[in-house]
Amino acid sequence: MSSAYPGTKGLSLANWDVPANGGVIGVSDHGGWAVLVTVARDGKLLDRRRVELVDEGLPKIPHHSEGQLLPLDEAVELVERVRRSAESHAALALEAVATAVPHIAGIALRKCPHLPPTIAERIQNYRARNIADWVMYRIALARAAEARGWPVHWYETKSVFGTACRTLGIEDFGAYSLQVRKAIGPPWDKNHALAMAAAIVAAAPAAK
Repeated sequence: MSSAYPGTKGLSLANWDVPANGGVIGVSDHGGWAVLVTVARDGKLLDRRRVELVDEGLPKIPHHSEGQLLPLDEAVELVERVRRSAESHAALALEAVATAVPHIAGIALRKCPHLPPTIAERIQNYRARNIADWVMYRIALARAAEARGWPVHWYETKSVFGTACRTLGIEDFGAYSLQVRKAIGPPWDKNHALAMAAAIVAAAPAAK
């Protein structure tokens, strides 16, 4: 499933092939940081890392938290500062992965819910301010990927594990993830498992 979101070009994985020596990055994002797991076309683990997505000293969730304590114009300016920092960190994070794993064919990010079009509206809207920060980080990663010419696959968290199981021909992704952890050691947790499942699905022909 590919889709465009504000600030992204909506490049599709449809016309991309994952080279034998390349891979796809799966992402499990959080407020101000993310876990990136890169897999080959056959599901083999190529790289894993946690990356910070905002400068130290800046708030991680300004829509939801710090921005609520400021006058609206100051809150909007704060969100913009965090967004610029996120975009810078996202670009550096993907550069690091590309250096470690040549021939990246794309990136898989959690699907974004729809939000009001402006920062001010997102800060003022109760539902939006509870999710806008996470969307901000996903969009920063999507923009960084598309700046490198990498297409973006938007995945559904609820269905990605089942789809990954069908892709690999297995019954239990949790058991599969545990085997990976035993083979490579920590750090490996539920975020790594989610990112890996997303990357496997995106790398598979069915996802395109």
